[in-house]
Amino acid sequence: MTENVPRVVDARIVEAEISFTFTELCRACQGTDVQLVALVDEGILDPQGRQPSDWLFQGTDLPTARTALRLINDLQLSVEGVALVLDLLAENEALRARLRREGLS
Repeated sequence: MTENVPRVVDARIVEAEISFTFTELCRACQGTDVQLVALVDEGILDPQGRQPSDWLFQGTDLPTARTALRLINDLQLSVEGVALVLDLLAENEALRARLRREGLS
């Protein structure tokens, strides 16, 4: 019989430790330059730099860009709709985390 013993897992988010140029992020998330510019214009992604040739993205932008592009491509959402969905997902995760901290989930 196996017991349900909690295990501690040592995990790090590698993406948080790296950065991407505009071209590298396009390749990494398989998005077009037009799509990524739209994500930046909507505030979904917030790169450093003034223009695409100067933009530098944080590693944590990669999963955001991938999720946004999946919502656009799979569900045919507009960029504005994607921004709303991402905000709702973040709020949902924050509420779940609060429930876990308070021992209610």
